[in-house]
Amino acid sequence: MQLRTYLPAWAHEWIELIVPGLQIIGILLVAWLLQYLLRRLINRVGQRYQLPSDLVSPARNVLRYLIYAAAFLLVMERLGVSATVLWTGFTGFVTVAAVAFFAAWSVLSNLFCAVLIFSTRPFRLGDVVELIDAGDKPGIKGRVVDIQLVYTTLEDVTPEHAGALLQVPNALFFQKSLRRWRSDPGTLSL
Repeated sequence: MQLRTYLPAWAHEWIELIVPGLQIIGILLVAWLLQYLLRRLINRVGQRYQLPSDLVSPARNVLRYLIYAAAFLLVMERLGVSATVLWTGFTGFVTVAAVAFFAAWSVLSNLFCAVLIFSTRPFRLGDVVELIDAGDKPGIKGRVVDIQLVYTTLEDVTPEHAGALLQVPNALFFQKSLRRWRSDPGTLSL
């Protein structure tokens, strides 16, 4: 049996919009009902077995997002968008975002460490600092001549490289042990 036989003539041209619209409304209602029932079930299980709310609340949220994501995919499929296209776009976006995050992580880490250097002042301009690798193994050593957002510039004080400038990422000062000699009282400080 065809649906057109039961509809008035004016509705025949709207049938391509009415059927998917009703299907979308049905998908959303089923998703809402399923989410409501699972939320109640999780709450009852949590109360029955005295589970901590730190466990029950994330479980409810994860199920809610999974149900709504599945409903979104079904709605998009009813609108003619392939789930494969959506998945490909989503995974491409996540991949680019992850690469951008890891690329920016070291810069953001150095910026944050610069803020910590300015606020906690583990060393000042003119101080001689040495980053100790392990135990008493000598590391990077020099006089602090500049502190910027990403790098701290040290003037090498070792005899064989005296006067050379070293640019040390700020995050390195919080990853290794630091030995510090105070500068003379007459030198500049931050």
